[in-house]
Amino acid sequence: MNIIEASDLTKVYRRGSELVHALNGVSLFVKAGDFISIVGPSGSGKTAFLNLIGCLDHPTSGTLKLNGIDVTALDERRRVLIRRESIGFIFQQFFLIPTLSARENILLPLTFSKKPVDQSRADEILELVGLSHRKDHLPHELSGGEMQRVAIGRSLINDPKIILADEPTGNLDSENADQVYRIFRDLVNRGYTLIIVTHNTELACKASRVVHLRDGMIVEPKLEPTTPML
Repeated sequence: MNIIEASDLTKVYRRGSELVHALNGVSLFVKAGDFISIVGPSGSGKTAFLNLIGCLDHPTSGTLKLNGIDVTALDERRRVLIRRESIGFIFQQFFLIPTLSARENILLPLTFSKKPVDQSRADEILELVGLSHRKDHLPHELSGGEMQRVAIGRSLINDPKIILADEPTGNLDSENADQVYRIFRDLVNRGYTLIIVTHNTELACKASRVVHLRDGMIVEPKLEPTTPML
């Protein structure tokens, strides 16, 4: 079953007097449980495409279905609901609240969603990302790799079907980047659908499928997946 169906998506925006074509007819079909990396040079449309999938922006043309729902022309209220219920976000910057502990940062999306605080679920996630022993620590007491693992945990608390990650290892050294990708592989094995944007070609190849963007279009991939990380 396709959990994401992007058909002929375009995105055009104005920058001063110039029209910028961020995406030029991108089509991509993603099955539930896929692990996909999107690579390409700066300005190739990677983040623009991720923003469309994440319901953070509207396409100029084309259609997008998430879990069978056509989200192309939904109003903002419906898009917010889909983002909260179906999509988890991970960014290069960790965006942790400095006055909240690791556990409290993970629980924060439940507050925004007006859902009951689920301490046991937070503890399960802390164990999954290897931070049970750091659950009461504030962000400034954590390493960069630990902060990113908290951010990963936060993306999971609403149990989304799709996880989108934009340069998730951009601020990490190679050891911590490898650890993050092992967590990603574990999440895929648990049934999550994961799409990452990255400049790290070595780690990108560890996804199950590599999509190469250039000038807003999907081109023949120059990377081939290696043996998936266990």
